[in-house]
Amino acid sequence: MANGSVVTWGDADSGGDSSAVAALLTEGVVQVSGTIGAFAAIKANGSIVTWGYADAGGDSSAVADLLTEGVVQVCGNGEAFAAIKANGSVVTWGGANSGGNSSAVAELLLEGVVQVCGTMGAFAAIKANGSVVTWGYAEGGGDSSAVAALLTEGVVQVCGTSVAFAAINASGGVVTWGDADRGGESTAVAALLTEGVVQVCGASDAFAAIKANGSVVTWGRADAGGNSSAVAALLTEGVVQVSGTIGAFAAIKANGSVVTWGDAAAGGDSSAVAGLLTEGVVRVC
Repeated sequence: MANGSVVTWGDADSGGDSSAVAALLTEGVVQVSGTIGAFAAIKANGSIVTWGYADAGGDSSAVADLLTEGVVQVCGNGEAFAAIKANGSVVTWGGANSGGNSSAVAELLLEGVVQVCGTMGAFAAIKANGSVVTWGYAEGGGDSSAVAALLTEGVVQVCGTSVAFAAINASGGVVTWGDADRGGESTAVAALLTEGVVQVCGASDAFAAIKANGSVVTWGRADAGGNSSAVAALLTEGVVQVSGTIGAFAAIKANGSVVTWGDAAAGGDSSAVAGLLTEGVVRVC
């Protein structure tokens, strides 16, 4: 709210009930992030307030001393949180196997981190030197050893699906890792991802990349948006934004029209409102 207070509702155990920390949420909150069962709020003084299911990040007591000040960003995945502090260090809590325990890479997270992105069970952090550090569930993106040589410098953006990551480097090339069937394997479109990519968007099980020429490249689970062949002719130019759901994508073109593909029940079929999406669209969420 405008005064910095937070109002919650929904399943009580999953964060809908914030009564235990209500006194800390009356003012000064500047950002809220969630997992599948908890929330974390950053206050203007850089402190963190958490509530919800303890094992999904609602209990941050183990790292409370590190969250009293200086936090500038919080990212939640399925069951854990990662907080970036002003000094570039990262503090994690929540489900240990999902990234709440970052002890294996702790020395790499002491400074220089500028962005953290999550899948359902892992995190990837970009450092100021363009390198990437990963931890959490190995098969869900926490293990990037297979592409480690490509992640030592030059990375400018990381995006995740539910179990895979895609990183864009400074030349516009894309590196992927994690679950092969859900975006971690991009060899089928590798020739299209060597340069010129300016944005990558992840749905639950697929990726869509926008290139500088306005074309779109997709990969991952075919029925979840990874196969865009049905609308390929509409994605060769002019795309300015892509948004994803759990199984589909929607792309806005420069003329304000929208193109959709993927699982029909997840938003991939927009035929019922097609007449309203031919022009004038400025944002898709």
